[in-house]
Amino acid sequence: MERIDPRARSDAYGSRLNRSHSPVVANIVPWASIMLGSILPIFFIAAALPLVPPIGYLMLLGWRLVRPGLLPVWAGIPLGIFDDLYNGQPFGFALLTWSLTMLTIEVLDARLPWRSFWQDWIAAVLLGAFYLGSGWLLSGASPTLFSLIALGPQLVLTLLLFPIISRVVARLDLWRLWRWKRV
Repeated sequence: MERIDPRARSDAYGSRLNRSHSPVVANIVPWASIMLGSILPIFFIAAALPLVPPIGYLMLLGWRLVRPGLLPVWAGIPLGIFDDLYNGQPFGFALLTWSLTMLTIEVLDARLPWRSFWQDWIAAVLLGAFYLGSGWLLSGASPTLFSLIALGPQLVLTLLLFPIISRVVARLDLWRLWRWKRV
């Protein structure tokens, strides 16, 4: 008598039926991508002007705006502490700003009956400007007109990078919910 392997599938779609997504992958991907975004600006070349946008903060905004219910409101605390280790600002800066960002977006979600991409982009623009402006004021350097002008390219890159970050987050979300085979 021939023995049939239960894992073998005879049809083209049988290998994808009755499988659920991995809860480990589904829970780790958002947190890991934000932490990777916090570490990523370290690897760029240092310049006299701040040019590299805060990628970890943009990933946080992307996950929170693309998938509103995925990250809890308190996620700004541990992710902000992790970003504080790598961003070069005084310790507690990212903890405060990321927590305020999560609370602001939560209030925005409660107030608006529906959202579009343009509303998300405007929210990301305002929150990104708040993040960079507060970092500029709290960095310990003297806030002059020339230092504000020097902040301009980083702000423009932050604003232009948000749609790309949103697309990356959407792709990561699809990958996160892909039906993984449990071993």
